[in-house]
Amino acid sequence: MIPQQEADNHKPSLVLSALQCKCPRCRRGHMFKDSNPYHLKHTMSMYEHCQVCGQQFDIEVGFYYGTSYVSYAFTVAFSAATFVAWWVLLGFSLNDNRIFYWLAVNAVLLIAMQPIFMRIARSVWLAFFVYYDPQWNSKPPEAPERVNDTLKDAW
Repeated sequence: MIPQQEADNHKPSLVLSALQCKCPRCRRGHMFKDSNPYHLKHTMSMYEHCQVCGQQFDIEVGFYYGTSYVSYAFTVAFSAATFVAWWVLLGFSLNDNRIFYWLAVNAVLLIAMQPIFMRIARSVWLAFFVYYDPQWNSKPPEAPERVNDTLKDAW
């Protein structure tokens, strides 16, 4: 068992904190208000700042438009993985319609996974710009450069 003081000082994994949608600065606070991505009315409802370290999540106007590229990469990787899994397990042939069955199954899986992909894409995108700070509990976060409160949530 890890003593409490050591547990507070360890550096959490970047990959694990991104997959869990944790704040990239402290890797402890939650980014999203609702932990279940399938509550579709609140899928993308985020806190304005980290509840643990105070890092602001909306860094500038239109900041999260870039997450579409990350989400696209996730869907391509997921589709490639399902393609390889289908090929290994069931195979493809020119004499039947198995590729169309894969397309249908892949489309359903992509639709089902989209809320998760969107959340993780936001977490990864924010981690590109906000780095882990070992002194997160003793020094305040940097203030964002361009925040316009009148355009908040105007996407």
